[in-house]
Amino acid sequence: MTEGYIITKEFDAPIGLVWDMFVTPEHFAYWWGGSDVVVPLDSIELDARDGGTWKATMVGPDNAWSINWIGEYREVIAPTRLVMTLTDDASNPARDFFEIDLEEIANGTKVTLHQGGGNLTPEQYEQAKAGTDGFLETLRERLIEVQA
Repeated sequence: MTEGYIITKEFDAPIGLVWDMFVTPEHFAYWWGGSDVVVPLDSIELDARDGGTWKATMVGPDNAWSINWIGEYREVIAPTRLVMTLTDDASNPARDFFEIDLEEIANGTKVTLHQGGGNLTPEQYEQAKAGTDGFLETLRERLIEVQA
């Protein structure tokens, strides 16, 4: 079994626009965290280049909680591949990673996302997979909105 999880989704949008969803703060703020959270635009920094860093804060409903995400970009090949680390604990050097591969298909773009790193239990990876799946469905909503 692959460490972590893999999600594959197809989007009815051109590869360049799907790429922008991952590297443009205005788009990232919309979908990161799914539809039940707010990601303030001023909390986002995306320096999408090899060795660059990123950060974003997710705020729960009624400001009940917040998560400060940080990470580094390990590989950036626009518009087909993005590898980034992520953690919500800056004091812990352990980082998981997202490998995001984009592929042009007949009706748009196929996205394959792999989260791994071995820092979560199998149960935590299952929860993370469900959460990330929700994020990507919110990304789908954003793609529909910007193409309307």
